Amino acid sequence: MRIVLGSDHAGYELKQAVIEHLAAAGHETSDVGTHSTAPVDYPPFCAAAARAVVRGEADLGIVIGGSGQGEQIAANKVHGVRAALCHDEFTARLSRQHNNANVLALGARILATQLALVIVDTWLATEFEGGRHVARIEELAQIERDECAAGARTGAAGSGSAGSGSAGAGAGPQAT
Repeated sequence: MRIVLGSDHAGYELKQAVIEHLAAAGHETSDVGTHSTAPVDYPPFCAAAARAVVRGEADLGIVIGGSGQGEQIAANKVHGVRAALCHDEFTARLSRQHNNANVLALGARILATQLALVIVDTWLATEFEGGRHVARIEELAQIERDECAAGARTGAAGSGSAGSGSAGAGAGPQAT
């Protein structure tokens, strides 16, 4: 399986452990950064991982940060991504069975490495159940389409973002 990974500085060390674990299991990995523990902002790395999944460059993605919350949010901003923040095997399993999650978010400051690897293995081994869940996945996709259309009609694409600093799209990672 082709798996793309992205992290911020807080998730870097866990990401390295996950990459080693995945490689040992025979998976192909791609690391979109960051590549050190130097402070960076997570959105560009999580978006890059999410975009790789949507483009078909990877089958699934994993994003890792301190809590995983922001990483999940950033990945979910990419149209077509269903990112799930998982802290145990149960949520990992359900995120795939019921929600067909295509990106896994992990919190490196919350999970011990061994538990994180168990979560990754559970998530990767779990298949989407389909059935009654298919209609729900389609409803999520319809919400995305409606929101994109509404943004295009109002010219509000990108509005509603937190902060109003000068670091816009393309400004690259910013230190925190």
